[in-house]
Amino acid sequence: MYKEQIDTKRIPAHVAIIMDGNGRWAKLRGENRSKGHIEGVETVRRIVTESVKLGIRYLTLYTFSTENWNRPQAEVAALMGLLFDNLEEEIFMKNNVAFRVIGDMSRMPEAVLDRIRMLEKRTAANDRMTLVLALSYSSKWELTHAVRSIANEVIIGKLNPDSIDEQTIASRLATNFMPDPDLLIRTGGEVRLSNYLLWQCAYSELYFCDTLWPDFTEEELAKAICNYQSKERRYGKTSEQVSGNQCDK
Repeated sequence: MYKEQIDTKRIPAHVAIIMDGNGRWAKLRGENRSKGHIEGVETVRRIVTESVKLGIRYLTLYTFSTENWNRPQAEVAALMGLLFDNLEEEIFMKNNVAFRVIGDMSRMPEAVLDRIRMLEKRTAANDRMTLVLALSYSSKWELTHAVRSIANEVIIGKLNPDSIDEQTIASRLATNFMPDPDLLIRTGGEVRLSNYLLWQCAYSELYFCDTLWPDFTEEELAKAICNYQSKERRYGKTSEQVSGNQCDK
């Protein structure tokens, strides 16, 4: 059992997940793609609960990309309906979880946007974990927005171009309220980042697995964390400069 191998003193503070494979899960069973998304929501519930238990401070889920708006209208509508129906305040209050969303909200249906704003406000004081949904999100959108913000500040004389550094950019990103991911997990067998947290994942440990998201279990999460704990995180330093315990694979 991987859960028994986890070093509880070295839990990643921030885990980001690309939840891939809902459509393929449904197709393998002869079901409509929406069935895969429904099952994917149940996996979210399990993984959020388990993340709270493990002591993860931030969990960011790639829920809907800016490119996903190009999917068939029926599927987009089904996804928006699922999102609306499953943003339940009780789940967050029961687990002492704060709720945040990052992404371009200008395209979101007003009913979903109202639910998001309400949940963010009502859960703001919760402090055990923050669940972040990357919704109508892409790194290219985020970086473009940050560059525009910086450019406008330069134009009005609020910011000196010579003072622009990495922190200047990071502070204009949608994720400026939380640390960068320690661990990025992608399910579904694909090995790419798909325009997700590209700036923030510069030094994240990357974990790819073949498991489709509806089949991703608490044990799969533990396996990913053990893999993370087996890594030597050097941040550009040498091995001799870095020390730390290892977790068995």
